[in-house]
Formats: sequence, C-alpha cells, structure tokens
Amino acid sequence: QVQLVESGGGLVQTGDSLTLSCVHSGPTFKWDVMAWFRQAPGMEREFVAVSGFAGGVYYADAAKGRFIISRDDAKSTLYLEMFRLKPEDTAMYYCAATKHWTTKYNEYPYWGQGTQVTVSS
Repeated sequence: QVQLVESGGGLVQTGDSLTLSCVHSGPTFKWDVMAWFRQAPGMEREFVAVSGFAGGVYYADAAKGRFIISRDDAKSTLYLEMFRLKPEDTAMYYCAATKHWTTKYNEYPYWGQGTQVTVSS
C-alpha cells in the first residue's frame, strides 16, 4: 500500500518561489510514475507535471518554464520547485502515483492529502 504525504505549501506573494515535497511510503517509488496535480476552488483537478522512473518529465503549459519536477529515489521523495508564482497558481497541490505514464488524474490510484499554495497579488 502506497501512502503519499505532501508538504511545503504556504502563503507567498506574486513572484516568489516555493518548493513542495511528497514522501512516498511504499517500496516501489523508484519504479512508480509520480505526478503533481492541483485543484482550485470550484475548478477541476488539473495536471501540473509528471516524472517517470526513467527520468522523463513532462509539464502542463501553465508550468513550463516556471516549475521543475524532480525526484530523489534514495529519499523516496518527489519535489516541485515553483518559481515566479502568480495568483492563478493558487490551489491545493496533490502528489499522485501510478504504474504507467499518464497525465490523466483518474489513472492515478494513489494520492496524498494535498498542500495548499496561496499566491497573493
């Protein structure tokens, strides 16, 4: 059973940076596909970035050039570095794990509880 725990969210100002972390409790982190999603109030959950076990990464257009997804297999931890944050980045950010490469949230069986990111203007 995989458990995911996110941390690192907070209240920041426009233009600030923030790094989210997600600790994966199971033995399969090294081989799992890991992703970040976010959900703003009244909006659907949306894909942010994904990291595959072979080193591949892919970003949503809103994240390209500003966010960096990375993973530390030794620590079973996934990261999301966010730069030049904007008010529209305000959302609950979730970490998710699955066994195959996908950006669709309904194909991720394992989820964390989320960490709130609020960007003030």
